[in-house]
Amino acid sequence: MSVTAVVLIKAKTREIGALAAALAELEGVTDVYSVAGRYDLVAIVRARRNEDIADIVSDRMHALPGIEDSETLISFRVYRRSDVEAGFGLGAES
Repeated sequence: MSVTAVVLIKAKTREIGALAAALAELEGVTDVYSVAGRYDLVAIVRARRNEDIADIVSDRMHALPGIEDSETLISFRVYRRSDVEAGFGLGAES
């Protein structure tokens, strides 16, 4: 089983590209998105335990230059279209 975190990042404008590339290289970071709105980047982090997420986000991510602020959201559940569609098919008569 694994834990997923979504990290919303406000970055220094001139460092967004370099920061995104550096984030993508960190172990445990599976995706980095450049986004519009209140945040500049969104990083998806996956690890085995909450403690590993804390290590990745608090120690490794925040050691990178260019992060002004961040907010970390820990995932409880994941809902996928395929899972939802399969659930509606349970018990249906053919």
